[in-house]
Amino acid sequence: MQKIHVIDERDGSEIPFLRGILTRSLQRSGVPFDDAYKISDKIRRSLADRSKISSNELREVVSKYLQDHGYEQQLETYQEGALPASTIHIIRRDGSEVPFSKGRLSQSMEICGMDQDQTYHITQSIQAGIISAHMTEISSSEVSDRTFRAIRQNAGDETAERYLQWREFGMSGKPLILLIGGTNGSGKSTLGSELAHRLDIVRTQSTDMLREVMRLMIPARLSPTLHTSSFNAYKTFPQGESEHERLDQPSMIAGYLRQSEQVGVGIEGVLKRAENERVSLILEGVHVHPASQQQIADQSDALVVPIILAVLKKKRLRNRLVGRGQQATSRRSERYLENFDHIWNLQSFLLAEADHFNIPIIQNFDEDEAIRSIMQTISAYVARDISTQTEVAESKSESREVEGA
Repeated sequence: MQKIHVIDERDGSEIPFLRGILTRSLQRSGVPFDDAYKISDKIRRSLADRSKISSNELREVVSKYLQDHGYEQQLETYQEGALPASTIHIIRRDGSEVPFSKGRLSQSMEICGMDQDQTYHITQSIQAGIISAHMTEISSSEVSDRTFRAIRQNAGDETAERYLQWREFGMSGKPLILLIGGTNGSGKSTLGSELAHRLDIVRTQSTDMLREVMRLMIPARLSPTLHTSSFNAYKTFPQGESEHERLDQPSMIAGYLRQSEQVGVGIEGVLKRAENERVSLILEGVHVHPASQQQIADQSDALVVPIILAVLKKKRLRNRLVGRGQQATSRRSERYLENFDHIWNLQSFLLAEADHFNIPIIQNFDEDEAIRSIMQTISAYVARDISTQTEVAESKSESREVEGA
């Protein structure tokens, strides 16, 4: 299939037609990711016999497809994207400029717990207000102020206050470390990827990947526990070893804990790198268990938000494991099902530990609802962190006043 180039009529520049860019544009218009990708692919195939197309013509092709296939609401939002938002530039606090982006502004409001319909409605009203005022430049603080007022008008004072707190946290420069634990099939990777997109976090890490790297460095004869599944690690214990009595846990849990300790070395390295570079990070995996989450939170200068994902219905978790296996190999699915009782018992252990260490438990029954719950949890941690910092600052100020008296 030959390459198609899109010509921008404004300056005559050409760029390759990229399905990824069109997919993101459709997503910002409210089209679900899977649908957006399929639409982008179909439009790319429909233009297979062309080498060039103007940006306006491409927009007309996409608009017609949305209209013909029942995406009326998304069509309106997509067409509004043709407004001259690209001529609006946001001046940041450091003097740099960035184009106004409805998608980025909408994402910044999701931390408040609002759904996408609300955030898109507010974003559109803010964009329309800037355009009607004939502004080509606007400060980031003015955009934030307009956003705060719009949220307060549409969603109330409490939601608007959460937005202010999130904005204050963003200006503090403190990194956010989101720790997502849970057993196999709980949805850690899926939700982690979606949260990274919505929170604009570019660095994510899975403990499974860390374990794979460690396996390459440490041979199985030296660390057999590292070279098997978390729920089968106990099978590598030497016969007669009393490890299964460790911490009064069954042998399966003891194997999981030993493997988690080993992977913890890699986790520590990843976290130190993120803290040194002052960048936010999402760390997800079965090895992110509640005890380690609590330890990380106690030792880190970053804002650490720990959660444990849970699927509380056996049938639902089993179906998730079957689906996960089908994405890779049928053998993998069989292995999960053969060890389902171990996986279920491991989840029970993680939930009990989460309850003991006061780690938030998020039920992953519905993905959108789970994401909303995680966003609300992050917002609550941000509010608590800001309150703590304020109390510390006030205490220091009072101490200085007493010393100076």
